[in-house]
Amino acid sequence: MNPSPEQNTPIDSRRCLLKTAGLSLTLPALESFSPDVCASEQATNTSDTSLHSDAKAKRLICIGSNLGLYRQSLYPSQSGRNYQTTPLLKPLADHRDEYTLFSGFDHRAANGHANWDNFLCGNRVGAVSLDQIAAEQIGKNNRFGSLQLCAGDIPKQRMVFSKHGVPLPMINRPSVVFSKMFASSDDRARTEYLLRSGRSTLDQLRQDAKSLKQKVSTSDQQKLEEYFSSLRELERRMGRQLNHLTEDAPKVDYELPPYDPIAPTMMLECEQIMFDLMALALQTNSTRVATLFIAGLGQVFTLDGQTMRAGYHALSHHGNDPDLIRDLVRVETEHMKCLSRFIKQLKEKTDVDGRPLLDTTVVMFGTGMGDASRHSNRDLPTIVSGGGFQHGQHIATDPQGSDSRLLGDVFISVLEQLGIPAPSFSNAKQGIDDWA
Repeated sequence: MNPSPEQNTPIDSRRCLLKTAGLSLTLPALESFSPDVCASEQATNTSDTSLHSDAKAKRLICIGSNLGLYRQSLYPSQSGRNYQTTPLLKPLADHRDEYTLFSGFDHRAANGHANWDNFLCGNRVGAVSLDQIAAEQIGKNNRFGSLQLCAGDIPKQRMVFSKHGVPLPMINRPSVVFSKMFASSDDRARTEYLLRSGRSTLDQLRQDAKSLKQKVSTSDQQKLEEYFSSLRELERRMGRQLNHLTEDAPKVDYELPPYDPIAPTMMLECEQIMFDLMALALQTNSTRVATLFIAGLGQVFTLDGQTMRAGYHALSHHGNDPDLIRDLVRVETEHMKCLSRFIKQLKEKTDVDGRPLLDTTVVMFGTGMGDASRHSNRDLPTIVSGGGFQHGQHIATDPQGSDSRLLGDVFISVLEQLGIPAPSFSNAKQGIDDWA
């Protein structure tokens, strides 16, 4: 006797996975799933309600640029809300009311590349990083407590440290991240094959997905269609990336790490895919905390058909050469475009309550390097978007002033916005007034 459709529902009750033919697909949080069907999601929501009922934000994304940002093209001369848009802020123009720019803030740490690692730690390298403080509280009920990603070669710099001072490893292959989130451990080779051949894993899930859509509410049907569409788009992009790597990998003049088959000159494309993966991770509630390290070594980028005059690292050490600065700003503009696209995705994607993800997600883009040309770790440019803050302003402090503020003050406000009490962070003792 054949089982009824109800008995053959392709939902894994442990993790809200759509399963068929050896594949498993993590679904967005859906209101139609009963507590028995989606116990893990209910447990997460119950935990949030009891522990962080007043929290405006529930998720945290931290992006760190290894070589910083050219501050003269980023900082407006005016503070407050009526500032003039600068070259590096132009890609974010559509989101002006959804972000805050901080200038003059840092950790009062020592200078040099080795101290880039202070970025999320505060004044002392190896102290527990901001994201891990958050993950321990808001990520403990998710499939992944946190994700640590990297676009480009993984350098000596470390961005994330556990409470025991251990640097957490980063993943810099999009296919590995994708398989980690959306395929079972014994199916990773098959997933990579499907990506290389341009086939969508959704082909084998389409009938089950169609059946599922008939059993959920109209709101959930729209959410499923939005999710499947974004996933198909991501798969096509990753398929193109993998095909290019195998068939037409550019030659470079330095040795790739043995674990990294991705061409360094494709770092910007890798960066965009990693942003997409973080958006999907948030949308599926696979994690609520993620970091992305944007590397930068000797790769020479070609943008809009024009090859830069030097490698990315050499551009950042411009020595005030106007031609090198021009090309550096062009590369950094690509970072801002990726950030802008990510913010747009979080505006469009919704959580289980139908709210835009950006409303409850703190997105912080910053760096541990204030001026790469001088190896200075002072005045670390920082952009914070989403999370329910009072955005649309440039908050400036004089790092040389007696009443100057610390980057840790911003971190305190971020943690408190996440519902995590934070009387201090490293050498900082107060949050940012009138921002939350």
